[in-house]
Amino acid sequence: MNILILCIIATAIISFIAFNNPAITEKYKFSVGAILHRKEYIRLLSSGFLHADIMHLVFNMLTLYFFGPIVMQHFGNIGFLIVYIGSILLGNILSLYIYQKQPWYSAVGASGGVSGILFASIALYPNSGIYMFFIPIAIPGFIFGLVYFGYSVYMMMNPRPHDNIGHAAHLGGAFLGLLYAIVNAPEQAMNNGIYIGIMSLPLIYLAYEIFVRKRIG
Repeated sequence: MNILILCIIATAIISFIAFNNPAITEKYKFSVGAILHRKEYIRLLSSGFLHADIMHLVFNMLTLYFFGPIVMQHFGNIGFLIVYIGSILLGNILSLYIYQKQPWYSAVGASGGVSGILFASIALYPNSGIYMFFIPIAIPGFIFGLVYFGYSVYMMMNPRPHDNIGHAAHLGGAFLGLLYAIVNAPEQAMNNGIYIGIMSLPLIYLAYEIFVRKRIG
């Protein structure tokens, strides 16, 4: 059993346990107040193994399953873990920066890690095809990434009450995944710059809203 499947199984088991025991979610979810004031830094990582609901879990794990093998093929198990775990951490650290003045802000999900894997894999093979339910043709990977990030940015800009999904973590995770691919496979990543640029459009818009217009945080 490879490291990708182990990550998916571990995340699914922990998420399902937390679904039936909300106290676990409360103890280990990303929480600005708990991290900054009580120094509970474990939440920066543990929140990546929790999810808001089954659909949130399935969507993230399917995306990881589709694109994780590309990262493993090029960078091995260690490279996969560096990107995945590193992107969860960096995504949550960025969220901590964005929401540092909102101690009540909390979130769960592997979104940062999945974003890192997604960006690293698209940097290598932007036209890798994936098949979604009820769609008989393959969707190019960079188009899937565009939709994935577009939805996340839309949900972040139009939050639902008690959403608890860490949409902001996508930005930090995507940055680490892309950086890792460029550093370790620079020629291949640079040749696919146009596809990376297309997939980055929602995240560029998000960065503009965060750092220029200061609309978030």
